[in-house]
Parts: sequence; C-alpha cells; structure tokens
Amino acid sequence: MSPASISNQDHRATDRYQCGYVALIGKPNTGKSTLMNALIGEKLSITAHRPQTTRHQIIGIKTTDRYQCVFVDTPGIHQDQKKAINRYMNRAATSVLDDVDLICVLLDVANFNQDDEQILKSLKPYSRVILVLNKMDRVSKQALLPRIERISKVLPDRDIIPVSALNRENLDYLMEQIQQYLPQGIPLYPDDQLTDKPMRFIVAEIIREKLFRRLTAELPYALTVNVEHYKVEPDLVRISASIWVERKSQKGIIIGQGGRMLKTIGSEARRDIEALVDNKVYLQLWVKVREDWSDDERSLAAFGYSAE
Repeated sequence: MSPASISNQDHRATDRYQCGYVALIGKPNTGKSTLMNALIGEKLSITAHRPQTTRHQIIGIKTTDRYQCVFVDTPGIHQDQKKAINRYMNRAATSVLDDVDLICVLLDVANFNQDDEQILKSLKPYSRVILVLNKMDRVSKQALLPRIERISKVLPDRDIIPVSALNRENLDYLMEQIQQYLPQGIPLYPDDQLTDKPMRFIVAEIIREKLFRRLTAELPYALTVNVEHYKVEPDLVRISASIWVERKSQKGIIIGQGGRMLKTIGSEARRDIEALVDNKVYLQLWVKVREDWSDDERSLAAFGYSAE
C-alpha cells in the first residue's frame, strides 16, 4: 500500500515533487496488467494467460515521498475489429496517448511480430516513449540482443528496457527511468488511493478473472459481469452479480454439472474479494443470457463499455 503518512501539504512544501500519467500499451497478452500490479504492489488489474483479458482503461496509482505515478493500464491493441467490443477496446487503448506524460510500450520479447511492429510505427510521432521488453526470462541473452536490434530499427532513439514483470526482474530500474519523465507537480490523488475505479468495478473484474482462468476455448470472450448489489454491513459485505453470456448453451457450461463450476468460480472470487476488502463476503452469482451482447452498442453501454 502507499504510505499514508505522506500528506498533500508535505508534497506542496517542495518544488521537486513529481506527478504524472504513464500509459501502458501493447498488443494483447504482453503482460501490461501484470506489470502494473507489480509496480503498484497491489493486484488492481486482472490477469490470465489469455489475450484481451483487460477490456477497460484501469488506473493504478503509485505514491512515494518523491513522486506520484498514475499508470493507465489499457486493453491490448488488436487487428480484429469485427465486433463492437473489439472496436471499443481499441478506442480505450489508443485514446489515452495524447494525454499522458509517458508511453510505455510492452513487447513480448519471446513473441515479437508484425502486430508489434505496426504498433511501434504508429508511435513515431510521440517522443516520450519507453520500449519495455517483457518476459525476458523466456529468452536467452544470446537471443535477446538480436531482437533488441530489430526493435530499435522499427522505432529508433527510444530507451529499451528488458524486464520480467512476472518475476519482478529489473523493475526498480524501469521505475527509475519512468520517474525521469514525470513533470514536477503536486499529487493528483490522496496518498492511500490505489485506483479511481469503484469497488463494484473491481469486484466484477475479479469474478471475470476467475471465469477466464476456469473456462476454455472462446467462452470467456462471450461473457461479461455486472455487479447489481453491493452492501457493506459491520461484519459482512453482501454482493450479488450477474454473469451475462450470449447463448443458452454457454449458461450451462458456466453453471456446470450440479452447479459445481459456478460454485468453484464463486469461491475463488470470494477469497480474493475478502482479501481486498478485509472483511467476510457473501457472494451470489447468477448466469443470464443476452444474445450477441458483445456486438450490440446498447448492450455494451448497459454493461459499462461506454466511450472512455
């Protein structure tokens, strides 16, 4: 957690304090959410070994006695824009670029391809860019150097920093380099605030993460989660959430034989939520059907996928 002892008044007492926004962008499954969670020190963005897990811009706030860095985790930029939700995610990823102080492009160093090159080429007008080569633990040092040379030719004259977000390798150095780009200024958020998202949003994301991790094939991409009831009592937090899918057959898969799959997902989500809110949680999950919600603009807006 961020140190609560630092007050805004203390920050204003020095003109050397820094505060700014840093966008984390890249193609799907490059580890943007894992990196932000590691840099913040808290799990704010959900993660899964599947592309397009992140669907919204999610802010993570890192506050120290020297700077406040506001990270913006974005959905993966992808070429498939057939459905409305895919177009929404691309807008969410690219709309932030003109409004931040630094762009960190995450590249999966083990799987650098033409999609990465296209993203790098689109960033040529931007000078404040760091290229973060993630998952360096998956390649040898001999293989790393040629890939760095290839990447530097696509977008030259930018800092290139290899890291492993999962293993937290070289993150201190990355944070030192990020800090150099932060402008001077007072903090924008209270010292103990970690994100701008409400608890309902975070709970829905936790539930969706468990669904992504438990379900196979394309089903995770056909579902979304909406928290309908969130009530805090002295010794208990009561939550009711709906899992929306596009087909009746998908509903049966999520519920599972005898309700076992839904019970497992609920138990896993409840444990994470209890750790986050530091209280006991009573969680109810319902599975509902709305056909083709992911390609319907009105349904997307109803589920919170509105323009950023």
